[in-house]
Amino acid sequence: MEWIVNQLREHPELAIFLTIFAGFWIGKLKIGKFSLGTVTSVLLVGVLVGQLNITVDGPIKSVFFLLFLFAIGYKVGPQFFRGLKKDGLPQMGFAALMCIICLLAPWALAKIMGYNAGEAAGLLAGSQTISAVIGVAEDTIKGLGLSAAEQASYINIIPVAYAVTYIFGTAGSAWILASIGPRMLGGLDKVKAACKELEGKMGKTDADEPGFMEAARPVVFRAYKITNDWFGNGKTIAELEKHFQKENKNLFVERVRQEGQLTIKEVSPDLILKKNDEVVLSGRREFVIGEEDWIGPEVLDALLLDFPAETLPVMVTRKTCATRNVEYINSQKFMHGVSIKSINRSGVKIPVLAKTVIDAGDVIELVGMKRDVEVAAKQMGYVDRPTNQTDMIFVGLGILLGGLFGALTIHLGGVPLSLSTSGGALIMGLIFGWLRGKHPTFGRIPEPAQWILNNVGLNMFIAVVGISAGPGFVAGFQQVGISLFVVGALATAIPLIAGLLMAKYIFKFHPAYVLGCTAGARTTTAALGAIQDAVESQTPALGYTVTYAVGNTLLIIWGVAIVLMM
Repeated sequence: MEWIVNQLREHPELAIFLTIFAGFWIGKLKIGKFSLGTVTSVLLVGVLVGQLNITVDGPIKSVFFLLFLFAIGYKVGPQFFRGLKKDGLPQMGFAALMCIICLLAPWALAKIMGYNAGEAAGLLAGSQTISAVIGVAEDTIKGLGLSAAEQASYINIIPVAYAVTYIFGTAGSAWILASIGPRMLGGLDKVKAACKELEGKMGKTDADEPGFMEAARPVVFRAYKITNDWFGNGKTIAELEKHFQKENKNLFVERVRQEGQLTIKEVSPDLILKKNDEVVLSGRREFVIGEEDWIGPEVLDALLLDFPAETLPVMVTRKTCATRNVEYINSQKFMHGVSIKSINRSGVKIPVLAKTVIDAGDVIELVGMKRDVEVAAKQMGYVDRPTNQTDMIFVGLGILLGGLFGALTIHLGGVPLSLSTSGGALIMGLIFGWLRGKHPTFGRIPEPAQWILNNVGLNMFIAVVGISAGPGFVAGFQQVGISLFVVGALATAIPLIAGLLMAKYIFKFHPAYVLGCTAGARTTTAALGAIQDAVESQTPALGYTVTYAVGNTLLIIWGVAIVLMM
């Protein structure tokens, strides 16, 4: 054991990976529905490892933090700038106001309790569950011209205050928004009914089950034998598909077997279908699976279903599709034989309903015959084919420019003001992410790479923070006291309750949007999941994306603001 400890001291990089391994493992453990989460677990493990007096030198902490902040900006950039458009301004205005309350509540409580700048920054980071504030506040403290002892005192107390307040910040947010939120809006049953009504207006039919989840609604291909007398002396494929459309079912005939002969080439709309013919239908699962009750029994025939189908992700860039709803897009000629499987907006899946509006920058999964999907993809935007290559020229240039911009400092009343290199990286990530949405031929960061930059970048930074703070953590905990937990709970609850009231009475959002917008402005994805489970609807996600983009930007920048305000 002594040899292992010595190796960790001589090679601190190994101590970081020990912290990452144990932190991620503990972060996955759950007691009921409660979990510490990865970031808090990594921080606490880092504190334990830090008791071995391990020193981590060099810029490794800053490198990973800059990667994380750039990736965050890149992810939300398209939605951030979309919010500046007319239809997004109310949500953007709401998010900005709520973020201001998220800053003022911890600041006022910190003033009342007599906390210093480090304690206030940790309170903000933990109560608002915005881990990046730790790094931004640390950079700001370093630029204030304080003595080395004062800097160390403030910086070391930040993770302590964060750890104490983060638990209620996460669990409490989910509880407030999923339990208290619906009651403030008239009761859970009333909110459920409002969400169901909204789904109906957006084109969801009674045939859909409650609690609609995208993963349960794939596009499928099924084969049936025609036995219905409706076909009489014969119906064309065009007539059959028109019949489906009248029933609001977007189904297509992909293949036909007549008298034992398969159609090898593309089926013609004029092809006559008769009883005992076998057809392959494609479409969303909820529409296809019920057709044996009408068209005839399902046929399980591998040869009949053996044909090339493709799932293709497409980034929407064409004006002919952006700002249009799903119903309009499905009615276009180029969508014949093609179904929309999912819609991904800034990393959040939103429901595929008839009135769901598609935004520029959304990534849509199209499913159908290869030839049909390729045609539709060209009409909608840029084919975002899966790749394992990240445009590191784009990433490196973005962080460099952002860091240089953030390093610019102006002095007001002798106080140095700057975004810091971390704030600059975030801003440049927003701009570069927006540019990628406008011109998707460059700047590709695949989703797995974004996960690495987000999660590994942040947790590597947090691991070093924990290890560095380890020796003084116990003394720091004694300094802040258990009262900080109560103060943190207040700092969490006040902005959420204020947000719910503003969204309902000032902005007059629909109940689903009230809950989704409030969760988004506080960037609490866990709460969004809890809300959707409580109201048995995916519609709150529609209010989450714009406010999430604003919240992710402002709450991180508040790490600079709260230090200067204190």
